[in-house]
Amino acid sequence: MDDWTQTLGTAPLLAIAAGAIALILVLIIWLKVHAFLALIIVSLVTAFVAGIPVSAIVSTLTGGFGGTLGTVALLVALGAMLGRLIEHSGGAQSLAETFVRVFGEKRAPFALGIVSLILGFPMFFDAGLVMMLPIIFAIARRVSGNNVLLFGLPAAAAFSVMHVFLPPHPGPVTASELYGANLGLLLIVGLVIAFPIWYLSGYLWGKFVARRIVLPVPLLFGDVDADQPSNPPKPLTVIAVLLLPMLLIFLNTGLTTLGSAGAVDTDNTVVQVLILLGNSPVALLITVLVATVVFGFRRGENGTALEKVVDSALGPVCSVILITGAGGMFGAVLRASGIGDALADSLGDLGLPVIVAAYIIAVILRLAQGSATVALVTAAGLAAPAVMAGDFSPLQVVAITVATAAGSVFAGHVNDSGFWLVGRLMGMDVKTTLKTWTVQQAIESVLGFAAALLVFGIGALL
Repeated sequence: MDDWTQTLGTAPLLAIAAGAIALILVLIIWLKVHAFLALIIVSLVTAFVAGIPVSAIVSTLTGGFGGTLGTVALLVALGAMLGRLIEHSGGAQSLAETFVRVFGEKRAPFALGIVSLILGFPMFFDAGLVMMLPIIFAIARRVSGNNVLLFGLPAAAAFSVMHVFLPPHPGPVTASELYGANLGLLLIVGLVIAFPIWYLSGYLWGKFVARRIVLPVPLLFGDVDADQPSNPPKPLTVIAVLLLPMLLIFLNTGLTTLGSAGAVDTDNTVVQVLILLGNSPVALLITVLVATVVFGFRRGENGTALEKVVDSALGPVCSVILITGAGGMFGAVLRASGIGDALADSLGDLGLPVIVAAYIIAVILRLAQGSATVALVTAAGLAAPAVMAGDFSPLQVVAITVATAAGSVFAGHVNDSGFWLVGRLMGMDVKTTLKTWTVQQAIESVLGFAAALLVFGIGALL
């Protein structure tokens, strides 16, 4: 594979990618083929058609599958265990009752979105969403209508907005390094634009969609116990347990950011241990162990009963994990085909303003190969020389960084593992996920670019 060079041009590669995406949609929506099988079939066919060496096809498929599962499987499985413990103990219902009583049914989606924005500051998108799901589901069941989209979309959008636009998340940090942007200024701008972007693309869009699509809350954490315990944990106890991974992850991201700035010695053993404890899978593992004690042993549950409760959480999420991994496999095949490099070469000299070119390149790469990270890094790499050579103010450089990050999140669809993660976690089929989540990502991207243009204009005036 290292010696292989793609000989196809940009147009044939784009046609292959478009044909592969269309084939996935036909197989799943029209022919009703299971998404897991459809993604594997199309990944294999695409690898052949794109000319990837036969000897490297299987390793490309398994590499993309395993690379995605390495993170997703741990997060989803541990998150499901945590959710099942909270659900079984009666903690989710207890917290939902309190939440609705304090904020009211009408304001509950907005309040839940604000909570997700706060939690999303240190937590990565997938970890934050998985951790919040039991509360999202419990509140959706509590509120009349039992529609998961009314609460799930605003919360998921909140985690997405924070992940895309704010340091210390990897996207904006990587772009800022390539452009030489001021990280502190980027953080300030991100905090200013995050709420309006979320309000329009997450909260209002979520309410709009929920009025048109009623989607019952899925039984992701197993069947809801008909007889809730008479001694459920207090809402503050549930909140404390949910805040634990956030604090641990914040410790990780904070120390890592300080280390990159030279303020902390990351070679120090104590610092390394703290960073390890704040790694998303480790933080969730610690939280599950704490939840086992708080929601299990302390309430009189014995070991065998708890083991069954935790085990019951894994069955419903196996499909989510496998389909998400297969989505990562398909994206890996598209990247291995060289479509990203071919597009980058073709888009390198568009003759557009730098901020516009960076956004468009990121959008096209995102749509073509699925990975937001690849789209962002490639677009920033192409635009970086022009940014360095241009006479831009620090605020304008931050605006270009925001624009590139915005482009990298545009309209995630079937070649993006995140598309499958969100859709399957919320019990949506492919068609519904396209109509809800894909459109939300597109709106978020366009609003982010509009905000970047505004900031760029302000930077020109100062």
